[in-house]
Amino acid sequence: MVMLLVAAQVLLIAVMARADSDFRLTSPAFNPGAPIPTDFSCTAGDHSPALSWSGAPAGTKSFALIVEDPDAPMGTFVHWVVFNIPGAASGMPSDAPKTPELPGGAGQGRNGMGAVGYKGPCPPPGKTHHYHFELFALDTTLDMPSAAEAASLRAAMQNHVKGSAELVGTFKR
Repeated sequence: MVMLLVAAQVLLIAVMARADSDFRLTSPAFNPGAPIPTDFSCTAGDHSPALSWSGAPAGTKSFALIVEDPDAPMGTFVHWVVFNIPGAASGMPSDAPKTPELPGGAGQGRNGMGAVGYKGPCPPPGKTHHYHFELFALDTTLDMPSAAEAASLRAAMQNHVKGSAELVGTFKR
């Protein structure tokens, strides 16, 4: 019972922090809830879209980004993992190189295909999929190996998330 109450308090604090925050994630490539252009899909070279953010919590030392498709047939598919984006950053340019380290010092992890870097939307024909771009503001930089996976990043971020912002785009083939 005590664990349930503690979990409920943690959830309430997280929801309140998100509700009070002005932390926003946007992209010039697509609007929230709108289709992601084909240019950023597997059929056009897997170029990552530009992202920008504002209103990060005070004291943010770094950012981390995880992009996932929870509608994938085999379960949630990870499209992009980025960590140690400098705390002074306010965005990422399009077409990030598929290298373990990005210009500016951020690291990239492995996507669901086991490769480093962004993997664009590539769902089977039919159903519309939702792509969740989730940006985390952290109170530290993380000691992560290059090519880390999303699960390792999530574990490393525990107790260091000051806030998060999410942008959801859709894609259908």
